[in-house]
Amino acid sequence: MTVQAHIASLEKKHGALEEELQSILASPSADDREIAELKRRKLRLKDEMQRLKASTRH
Repeated sequence: MTVQAHIASLEKKHGALEEELQSILASPSADDREIAELKRRKLRLKDEMQRLKASTRH
């Protein structure tokens, strides 16, 4: 898998997590721990995407 393909895959996963997070936030019985976990997972993906993008610029 190329770096660009890996970045695209991570972006897709990041978008899916965003959709899941929005769905949970719309629920009146949203679990704070689940929300926090999804946000952490999104941030890890974003950090990985930024790291990969930075490594391809050099």
